[in-house]
Amino acid sequence: MSSYQPPAMLSVSQALQLMASAARVADEVEQVPTLAANGRVLAEAQVSGMNVPAMDNTQMDGYAVRAADCASGSASLPVSQRIPAGHVGTELAAGTAARIFTGAMIPAGADAVVMQEQCEFKDGVVTVNHTPKAGEWIRRAGEDIRDGAVILPAGTRLRSQELGLAASVGLAQLPVRRKLRVAVFFTGDELTMPGEPLAPGAIYNSNRFTIRALLENLGCEISDFGIVPDTLAATRSVLRASAQAHDLIITSGGVSVGEEDHIKPAVEAEGRLNMWQIAVKPGKPLAFGEVGQAFFVGLPGNPVSSFITFLMFVRPFILRLQGVQHGLAPRAYTMRADFDWPKADRRNEFLRVRLNAGGGLERFSNQSSGVLTSTVWGDGVVDNPPGQAIARGDSVRFIPFSELMY
Repeated sequence: MSSYQPPAMLSVSQALQLMASAARVADEVEQVPTLAANGRVLAEAQVSGMNVPAMDNTQMDGYAVRAADCASGSASLPVSQRIPAGHVGTELAAGTAARIFTGAMIPAGADAVVMQEQCEFKDGVVTVNHTPKAGEWIRRAGEDIRDGAVILPAGTRLRSQELGLAASVGLAQLPVRRKLRVAVFFTGDELTMPGEPLAPGAIYNSNRFTIRALLENLGCEISDFGIVPDTLAATRSVLRASAQAHDLIITSGGVSVGEEDHIKPAVEAEGRLNMWQIAVKPGKPLAFGEVGQAFFVGLPGNPVSSFITFLMFVRPFILRLQGVQHGLAPRAYTMRADFDWPKADRRNEFLRVRLNAGGGLERFSNQSSGVLTSTVWGDGVVDNPPGQAIARGDSVRFIPFSELMY
Protein backbone atom coordinates (compact mmCIF):
# COMPACT_ATOMS: atom_id res chain seq x y z
CA MET A 1 0.00 0.00 0.00
CA SER A 2 1.60 3.27 1.13
CA SER A 3 5.36 3.64 0.72
CA TYR A 4 5.89 6.01 3.61
CA GLN A 5 9.22 7.81 3.84
CA PRO A 6 9.71 9.37 7.27
CA PRO A 7 10.64 13.05 7.03
CA ALA A 8 12.68 14.98 9.52
CA MET A 9 10.95 15.42 12.85
CA LEU A 10 8.07 17.86 12.76
CA SER A 11 7.87 20.71 15.25
CA VAL A 12 5.00 20.77 17.71
CA SER A 13 3.24 23.52 15.77
CA GLN A 14 3.73 21.69 12.45
CA ALA A 15 2.29 18.48 13.91
CA LEU A 16 -0.70 20.30 15.37
CA GLN A 17 -1.35 22.04 12.06
CA LEU A 18 -1.11 18.79 10.11
CA MET A 19 -3.64 17.10 12.39
CA ALA A 20 -5.93 20.13 12.44
CA SER A 21 -6.02 20.36 8.64
CA ALA A 22 -6.95 16.67 8.38
CA ALA A 23 -9.81 16.74 10.91
CA ARG A 24 -13.35 16.09 9.68
CA VAL A 25 -16.22 17.03 11.96
CA ALA A 26 -18.68 14.27 12.84
CA ASP A 27 -21.70 15.76 11.10
CA GLU A 28 -24.63 13.83 12.59
CA VAL A 29 -26.80 15.97 14.89
CA GLU A 30 -29.17 14.79 17.60
CA GLN A 31 -31.55 16.51 19.95
CA VAL A 32 -30.89 15.74 23.62
CA PRO A 33 -32.53 17.01 26.79
CA THR A 34 -30.66 19.97 28.22
CA LEU A 35 -30.31 18.01 31.47
CA ALA A 36 -28.39 15.32 29.54
CA ALA A 37 -26.21 17.61 27.40
CA ASN A 38 -23.23 18.06 29.74
CA GLY A 39 -19.97 17.72 27.79
CA ARG A 40 -21.67 17.61 24.39
CA VAL A 41 -20.85 20.00 21.52
CA LEU A 42 -23.53 22.36 20.29
CA ALA A 43 -24.31 21.88 16.59
CA GLU A 44 -26.32 25.06 16.07
CA ALA A 45 -26.28 28.51 17.64
CA GLN A 46 -28.93 29.03 20.30
CA VAL A 47 -31.03 32.20 20.36
CA SER A 48 -33.01 33.46 23.31
CA GLY A 49 -36.75 33.85 22.77
CA MET A 50 -37.15 36.04 25.83
CA ASN A 51 -35.63 38.74 27.99
CA VAL A 52 -33.74 37.70 31.12
CA PRO A 53 -34.88 38.88 33.57
CA ALA A 54 -38.31 38.73 31.98
CA MET A 55 -39.47 41.71 34.06
CA ASP A 56 -38.06 44.40 36.31
CA ASN A 57 -37.38 42.79 39.69
CA THR A 58 -35.72 43.56 42.98
CA GLN A 59 -32.16 42.60 43.90
CA MET A 60 -32.87 42.94 47.62
CA ASP A 61 -35.38 42.22 50.35
CA GLY A 62 -36.80 45.61 51.26
CA TYR A 63 -39.49 48.08 50.25
CA ALA A 64 -40.57 49.20 46.80
CA VAL A 65 -41.22 52.93 46.77
CA ARG A 66 -41.56 56.00 44.62
CA ALA A 67 -38.21 57.76 45.02
CA ALA A 68 -39.91 61.17 45.10
CA ASP A 69 -41.87 60.10 48.22
CA CYS A 70 -38.58 59.50 50.11
CA ALA A 71 -36.73 62.73 49.34
CA SER A 72 -36.62 63.77 53.00
CA GLY A 73 -34.38 60.89 54.05
CA SER A 74 -36.81 59.87 56.84
CA ALA A 75 -40.14 59.38 55.10
CA SER A 76 -42.87 57.36 56.85
CA LEU A 77 -45.10 55.44 54.41
CA PRO A 78 -47.97 53.04 54.97
CA VAL A 79 -47.22 49.55 53.63
CA SER A 80 -49.97 48.81 51.15
CA GLN A 81 -49.03 45.31 49.97
CA ARG A 82 -46.62 42.39 50.29
CA ILE A 83 -44.96 40.92 47.17
CA PRO A 84 -43.00 37.65 47.47
CA ALA A 85 -41.02 36.27 44.52
CA GLY A 86 -43.31 34.65 42.00
CA HIS A 87 -46.25 36.93 42.79
CA VAL A 88 -47.49 40.05 41.01
CA GLY A 89 -48.39 43.10 43.02
CA THR A 90 -50.86 45.86 42.25
CA GLU A 91 -49.92 49.35 41.15
CA LEU A 92 -48.20 51.25 43.94
CA ALA A 93 -50.19 54.28 45.00
CA ALA A 94 -48.34 57.53 45.64
CA GLY A 95 -47.28 57.98 49.27
CA THR A 96 -47.20 54.21 50.02
CA ALA A 97 -44.61 51.43 50.05
CA ALA A 98 -44.73 47.73 49.19
CA ARG A 99 -42.90 45.06 51.19
CA ILE A 100 -40.94 43.16 48.54
CA PHE A 101 -38.61 40.14 48.50
CA THR A 102 -35.58 39.32 46.34
CA GLY A 103 -36.55 38.38 42.80
CA ALA A 104 -40.10 39.71 43.03
CA MET A 105 -41.54 41.81 40.22
CA ILE A 106 -41.44 45.57 40.74
CA PRO A 107 -45.03 46.85 40.95
CA ALA A 108 -46.17 49.49 38.50
CA GLY A 109 -45.64 52.97 39.94
CA ALA A 110 -42.55 52.04 41.99
CA ASP A 111 -39.17 53.21 40.72
CA ALA A 112 -36.77 52.20 43.53
CA VAL A 113 -36.20 49.60 46.23
CA VAL A 114 -34.82 50.46 49.66
CA MET A 115 -33.08 47.57 51.39
CA GLN A 116 -34.71 46.49 54.66
CA GLU A 117 -31.59 47.37 56.68
CA GLN A 118 -32.29 51.04 55.93
CA CYS A 119 -35.91 50.84 57.05
CA GLU A 120 -37.90 50.54 60.29
CA PHE A 121 -41.34 48.91 60.27
CA LYS A 122 -43.95 49.39 63.00
CA ASP A 123 -47.74 49.14 63.06
CA GLY A 124 -48.12 48.96 59.28
CA VAL A 125 -45.88 51.92 58.57
CA VAL A 126 -42.28 51.84 57.28
CA THR A 127 -39.84 54.66 58.02
CA VAL A 128 -37.31 54.94 55.18
CA ASN A 129 -34.01 56.21 56.59
CA HIS A 130 -32.50 56.76 53.19
CA THR A 131 -32.89 58.95 50.12
CA PRO A 132 -33.11 56.46 47.21
CA LYS A 133 -32.41 57.26 43.60
CA ALA A 134 -34.67 56.11 40.82
CA GLY A 135 -33.61 52.63 39.72
CA GLU A 136 -31.89 51.72 43.00
CA TRP A 137 -31.67 47.92 43.59
CA ILE A 138 -33.81 47.18 40.52
CA ARG A 139 -32.75 44.58 37.94
CA ARG A 140 -34.15 45.70 34.60
CA ALA A 141 -35.89 43.37 32.15
CA GLY A 142 -33.36 42.08 29.61
CA GLU A 143 -30.43 43.24 31.71
CA ASP A 144 -28.74 39.84 31.34
CA ILE A 145 -30.12 38.58 28.01
CA ARG A 146 -32.12 40.37 25.33
CA ASP A 147 -34.87 38.68 23.35
CA GLY A 148 -33.33 37.52 20.03
CA ALA A 149 -29.73 37.49 21.27
CA VAL A 150 -27.40 34.57 20.47
CA ILE A 151 -26.58 33.10 23.85
CA LEU A 152 -24.50 30.10 22.74
CA PRO A 153 -22.66 29.91 19.39
CA ALA A 154 -22.34 26.70 17.40
CA GLY A 155 -19.27 24.69 18.37
CA THR A 156 -19.62 25.41 22.09
CA ARG A 157 -18.65 22.54 24.38
CA LEU A 158 -21.38 22.53 26.96
CA ARG A 159 -20.46 22.81 30.63
CA SER A 160 -22.58 23.36 33.71
CA GLN A 161 -22.71 27.12 33.16
CA GLU A 162 -23.78 26.82 29.51
CA LEU A 163 -26.53 24.39 30.49
CA GLY A 164 -27.74 26.79 33.15
CA LEU A 165 -27.76 29.62 30.61
CA ALA A 166 -29.77 27.52 28.15
CA ALA A 167 -32.24 26.61 30.87
CA SER A 168 -32.59 30.26 31.90
CA VAL A 169 -34.23 31.04 28.55
CA GLY A 170 -36.41 27.92 28.61
CA LEU A 171 -34.47 25.62 26.26
CA ALA A 172 -35.51 22.08 27.23
CA GLN A 173 -33.56 20.41 24.40
CA LEU A 174 -30.35 21.20 22.54
CA PRO A 175 -29.01 20.13 19.11
CA VAL A 176 -25.60 18.50 19.61
CA ARG A 177 -23.06 16.56 17.56
CA ARG A 178 -23.17 12.83 18.07
CA LYS A 179 -20.59 11.37 20.38
CA LEU A 180 -17.24 10.55 18.80
CA ARG A 181 -16.66 6.79 18.43
CA VAL A 182 -13.11 5.87 19.44
CA ALA A 183 -11.48 2.44 19.32
CA VAL A 184 -8.47 1.73 21.53
CA PHE A 185 -6.02 -1.14 21.79
CA PHE A 186 -2.66 -1.71 23.43
CA THR A 187 0.33 -3.62 22.09
CA GLY A 188 2.99 -5.47 24.04
CA ASP A 189 3.44 -9.06 25.17
CA GLU A 190 4.75 -7.67 28.46
CA LEU A 191 1.44 -6.02 29.36
CA THR A 192 -0.63 -7.46 32.20
CA MET A 193 -3.91 -6.26 33.65
CA PRO A 194 -4.08 -5.27 37.31
CA GLY A 195 -5.41 -8.14 39.38
CA GLU A 196 -3.48 -10.73 37.37
CA PRO A 197 -0.17 -12.26 38.50
CA LEU A 198 2.83 -10.29 37.28
CA ALA A 199 5.22 -12.62 35.46
CA PRO A 200 8.96 -11.91 35.24
CA GLY A 201 9.56 -9.11 32.74
CA ALA A 202 5.87 -8.10 32.69
CA ILE A 203 4.35 -4.72 33.58
CA TYR A 204 0.85 -3.60 34.42
CA ASN A 205 -0.99 -1.85 31.61
CA SER A 206 -1.38 1.62 33.14
CA ASN A 207 -1.90 3.29 29.76
CA ARG A 208 -5.22 1.52 29.28
CA PHE A 209 -6.58 3.23 32.37
CA THR A 210 -5.06 6.63 31.64
CA ILE A 211 -6.19 6.83 28.01
CA ARG A 212 -9.68 5.49 28.63
CA ALA A 213 -10.23 8.03 31.42
CA LEU A 214 -9.00 10.88 29.20
CA LEU A 215 -11.40 9.79 26.46
CA GLU A 216 -14.27 9.57 28.94
CA ASN A 217 -13.46 13.11 30.09
CA LEU A 218 -13.88 14.22 26.47
CA GLY A 219 -17.27 12.53 26.14
CA CYS A 220 -16.24 9.83 23.65
CA GLU A 221 -17.88 6.45 23.08
CA ILE A 222 -15.08 3.93 23.63
CA SER A 223 -14.61 0.47 22.13
CA ASP A 224 -11.76 -1.27 23.94
CA PHE A 225 -10.08 -4.02 21.92
CA GLY A 226 -7.73 -4.80 24.80
CA ILE A 227 -4.14 -5.99 24.65
CA VAL A 228 -2.95 -7.18 21.23
CA PRO A 229 -0.12 -9.73 20.80
CA ASP A 230 3.18 -8.41 19.42
CA THR A 231 2.76 -9.76 15.89
CA LEU A 232 2.18 -8.00 12.61
CA ALA A 233 -0.75 -10.24 11.74
CA ALA A 234 -2.53 -9.61 15.04
CA THR A 235 -1.95 -5.87 14.80
CA ARG A 236 -3.29 -5.73 11.25
CA SER A 237 -6.32 -7.79 12.19
CA VAL A 238 -7.30 -5.52 15.07
CA LEU A 239 -6.66 -2.41 12.96
CA ARG A 240 -9.13 -3.68 10.35
CA ALA A 241 -11.73 -4.50 12.99
CA SER A 242 -11.33 -1.23 14.86
CA ALA A 243 -11.60 0.81 11.66
CA GLN A 244 -15.19 -0.37 11.27
CA ALA A 245 -17.77 2.13 12.54
CA HIS A 246 -15.23 4.25 14.43
CA ASP A 247 -14.06 7.81 13.87
CA LEU A 248 -10.67 7.38 15.51
CA ILE A 249 -8.33 4.56 16.48
CA ILE A 250 -5.86 5.12 19.32
CA THR A 251 -3.09 2.68 20.16
CA SER A 252 -0.39 2.71 22.78
CA GLY A 253 3.00 1.08 22.27
CA GLY A 254 4.69 -0.43 19.25
CA VAL A 255 5.34 2.91 17.51
CA SER A 256 9.13 2.85 17.72
CA VAL A 257 11.42 1.23 15.17
CA GLY A 258 12.37 -2.05 16.85
CA GLU A 259 11.75 -5.51 15.43
CA GLU A 260 8.79 -6.01 17.80
CA ASP A 261 7.18 -2.65 16.95
CA HIS A 262 4.48 -3.49 14.43
CA ILE A 263 2.28 -0.40 14.35
CA LYS A 264 4.10 1.34 11.49
CA PRO A 265 4.07 -1.58 9.01
CA ALA A 266 0.52 -2.53 10.05
CA VAL A 267 -0.85 0.96 9.42
CA GLU A 268 1.05 1.19 6.12
CA ALA A 269 -0.45 -2.13 5.05
CA GLU A 270 -4.04 -1.29 6.08
CA GLY A 271 -4.10 2.44 5.44
CA ARG A 272 -1.64 5.28 5.32
CA LEU A 273 0.69 7.07 7.67
CA ASN A 274 0.94 10.87 7.51
CA MET A 275 3.20 11.59 10.48
CA TRP A 276 5.67 9.54 12.45
CA GLN A 277 8.02 11.56 14.65
CA ILE A 278 7.70 14.89 16.44
CA ALA A 279 10.40 17.03 18.01
CA VAL A 280 8.84 16.70 21.46
CA LYS A 281 10.05 15.34 24.78
CA PRO A 282 8.57 13.17 26.13
CA GLY A 283 6.87 11.46 23.22
CA LYS A 284 8.89 11.65 19.99
CA PRO A 285 7.38 8.53 18.32
CA LEU A 286 3.81 9.76 17.73
CA ALA A 287 2.08 8.30 14.68
CA PHE A 288 -0.84 9.82 12.79
CA GLY A 289 -2.65 8.50 9.75
CA GLU A 290 -5.84 6.84 8.53
CA VAL A 291 -7.16 3.30 8.32
CA GLY A 292 -10.27 3.04 6.19
CA GLN A 293 -12.60 5.89 7.21
CA ALA A 294 -11.07 6.14 10.68
CA PHE A 295 -8.22 8.38 11.75
CA PHE A 296 -5.34 6.68 13.50
CA VAL A 297 -3.12 7.92 16.33
CA GLY A 298 -0.35 5.75 17.72
CA LEU A 299 0.85 6.91 21.11
CA PRO A 300 4.20 5.96 22.63
CA GLY A 301 4.25 3.14 25.16
CA ASN A 302 6.06 4.94 27.96
CA PRO A 303 3.30 6.11 30.32
CA VAL A 304 4.33 9.78 30.64
CA SER A 305 4.95 10.04 26.89
CA SER A 306 1.53 8.56 26.23
CA PHE A 307 -0.14 10.90 28.71
CA ILE A 308 1.59 14.09 27.52
CA THR A 309 1.17 13.43 23.80
CA PHE A 310 -2.51 12.67 24.31
CA LEU A 311 -3.02 15.99 26.09
CA MET A 312 -1.01 18.06 23.64
CA PHE A 313 -1.95 16.45 20.33
CA VAL A 314 -4.86 14.02 20.60
CA ARG A 315 -7.08 16.20 22.79
CA PRO A 316 -7.21 19.18 20.36
CA PHE A 317 -7.69 16.76 17.45
CA ILE A 318 -10.65 15.10 19.18
CA LEU A 319 -12.17 18.47 19.97
CA ARG A 320 -11.96 19.39 16.28
CA LEU A 321 -13.61 16.10 15.27
CA GLN A 322 -16.39 16.90 17.74
CA GLY A 323 -16.95 20.28 16.10
CA VAL A 324 -15.57 22.42 18.92
CA GLN A 325 -14.75 25.90 17.63
CA HIS A 326 -13.66 27.73 20.76
CA GLY A 327 -10.88 27.10 23.27
CA LEU A 328 -9.01 24.49 21.24
CA ALA A 329 -5.65 25.69 22.53
CA PRO A 330 -5.19 25.48 26.29
CA ARG A 331 -4.60 28.72 28.17
CA ALA A 332 -1.02 29.17 29.26
CA TYR A 333 0.34 31.46 31.98
CA THR A 334 3.65 33.24 32.30
CA MET A 335 5.16 32.24 35.64
CA ARG A 336 8.45 32.25 37.51
CA ALA A 337 10.64 29.16 37.43
CA ASP A 338 12.01 28.31 40.86
CA PHE A 339 14.36 25.73 39.38
CA ASP A 340 17.28 25.37 37.00
CA TRP A 341 17.15 23.40 33.76
CA PRO A 342 20.61 24.07 32.35
CA LYS A 343 20.75 21.57 29.51
CA ALA A 344 18.73 22.75 26.51
CA ASP A 345 17.23 20.04 24.31
CA ARG A 346 16.71 20.28 20.55
CA ARG A 347 13.11 19.17 21.10
CA ASN A 348 10.15 21.00 22.62
CA GLU A 349 10.06 19.81 26.23
CA PHE A 350 7.06 19.49 28.53
CA LEU A 351 8.44 19.54 32.06
CA ARG A 352 6.22 18.37 34.91
CA VAL A 353 6.01 21.09 37.56
CA ARG A 354 3.84 22.23 40.42
CA LEU A 355 2.97 25.53 42.06
CA ASN A 356 4.73 26.38 45.30
CA ALA A 357 3.72 28.59 48.21
CA GLY A 358 5.84 31.46 46.86
CA GLY A 359 3.88 31.70 43.63
CA GLY A 360 6.55 30.04 41.49
CA LEU A 361 7.00 26.65 39.88
CA GLU A 362 9.10 23.80 41.14
CA ARG A 363 10.17 20.90 38.93
CA PHE A 364 9.74 17.20 39.59
CA SER A 365 13.20 15.79 40.13
CA ASN A 366 12.94 12.92 37.64
CA GLN A 367 11.65 13.93 34.20
CA SER A 368 11.95 10.42 32.73
CA SER A 369 9.14 9.34 30.40
CA GLY A 370 8.48 6.31 32.59
CA VAL A 371 7.93 8.15 35.88
CA LEU A 372 4.16 8.38 36.07
CA THR A 373 4.28 9.76 39.63
CA SER A 374 5.38 13.09 38.10
CA THR A 375 1.92 13.50 36.52
CA VAL A 376 0.17 12.99 39.86
CA TRP A 377 2.62 15.17 41.81
CA GLY A 378 2.47 18.00 39.28
CA ASP A 379 -0.06 20.75 38.63
CA GLY A 380 0.86 21.02 34.97
CA VAL A 381 3.74 21.39 32.55
CA VAL A 382 6.22 24.01 31.47
CA ASP A 383 6.09 24.28 27.68
CA ASN A 384 9.81 24.78 27.05
CA PRO A 385 10.79 25.57 23.44
CA PRO A 386 13.65 23.81 21.64
CA GLY A 387 17.13 24.96 22.58
CA GLN A 388 15.94 26.78 25.69
CA ALA A 389 17.76 26.42 29.01
CA ILE A 390 16.00 27.65 32.16
CA ALA A 391 17.64 29.47 35.07
CA ARG A 392 16.00 30.03 38.43
CA GLY A 393 13.94 33.23 38.22
CA ASP A 394 13.26 33.00 34.47
CA SER A 395 9.75 33.48 33.14
CA VAL A 396 8.32 30.29 31.63
CA ARG A 397 5.11 29.23 29.90
CA PHE A 398 2.98 27.16 32.28
CA ILE A 399 0.00 25.05 31.17
CA PRO A 400 -2.07 23.68 34.07
CA PHE A 401 -3.39 20.13 33.82
CA SER A 402 -6.81 21.64 34.57
CA GLU A 403 -6.69 23.22 31.09
CA LEU A 404 -5.99 19.89 29.43
CA MET A 405 -8.26 17.27 30.97
CA TYR A 406 -11.64 18.24 29.55
